Amino acid sequence: MYKAYVAVEGGHVIEGRGRVPGTTPGELVFTTAYTGYEESLTDPSYEEQILTFSYPLIGNYGVRESRFESDRVHPSGVIARELTDEIVEWLSDEGVPAVDQLDTRDLVIDIREEGAMQCGIAVGEDVTEEDALEQLDACKEMSEHTDIGSKVSIEQHVTHNESGSGPTVGFIDCGAKGSIIDSLVERDATVEMFPHDATAADISAVDPDLLFVSNGPGDPENFETAESLVEQFLGEMPIAGICLGQQVVANALGGDTTKMDFGHRGVNQPVRDLRTDRVVMTTQNHGYAVSDPGEILSVTQLNVNDGTSEGLDSAEYDIITRQYHPEANPGPNDSLDFFDEVLEMVTEDKSPVIAD
Repeated sequence: MYKAYVAVEGGHVIEGRGRVPGTTPGELVFTTAYTGYEESLTDPSYEEQILTFSYPLIGNYGVRESRFESDRVHPSGVIARELTDEIVEWLSDEGVPAVDQLDTRDLVIDIREEGAMQCGIAVGEDVTEEDALEQLDACKEMSEHTDIGSKVSIEQHVTHNESGSGPTVGFIDCGAKGSIIDSLVERDATVEMFPHDATAADISAVDPDLLFVSNGPGDPENFETAESLVEQFLGEMPIAGICLGQQVVANALGGDTTKMDFGHRGVNQPVRDLRTDRVVMTTQNHGYAVSDPGEILSVTQLNVNDGTSEGLDSAEYDIITRQYHPEANPGPNDSLDFFDEVLEMVTEDKSPVIAD
């Protein structure tokens, strides 16, 4: 075992048990999910964050690659009450500093009261509190990570399910979970996946039926190229988005987004549909939200706990977005029908609406 220190915004330092050595800065956030640690740790939306698990035991059912949402662990550091040896071995292979044997209840309460905080971790045989404080000093605000898209997006165009008989989806990868791709492919869609900074010409070259903006980490205002794609293809084809994708679509169409105090991260967030009054439980992982949908989009779903926007639609322009993760993994499958709704927007006899 190693020494371990966690320095949080304001200069407070917490001592724990070091499980994986290393030093790192990151935004300190927490998830309330009690299962799905493999999916959470491989979710690109946790890039540049230090993830605290509120559930006390992490790693109790092993590590299976088939559950991964991407090809690597994305949080820059991991904190838990107790980490099993198997998950420590995985995090060690990934080079991700890890700390346990501290009171995560107090830490989560601090985050809820103070908001997501800048943080620094130092783990090792000879580390000191000052090492953790140095990492804290080096920690940047999430909005300052202007290049975060390049850290989580694919580098070149990839096709999934090339022989699919369903619609062709022009998919903008801002840090997509693999389960989103799977959910579209399971419905026999062909997914033409592009980097977050793809051009309109790149997208047009595959002649898609639908533009889809994925989830991803950080401040949506740092995904300006994805915004421009939404602007350019508005009215030419239906548009959909998940999580960061909803925020990008809203910003592109005259809306606004804001940073939340501590965000939504877990698998039990209740969402109410304003049209049907149906409430579903959802999986969420985001620190920003749409504060103003603008004039084109209408709010169709709200978070039951805090009233934030969870769904935006435009019947005129064929747009559907969701702030939560309908594909879940981990979490409930209450909202899987979102993918059916998205693909149903593509019909042969629908005439495109041309934007002014």
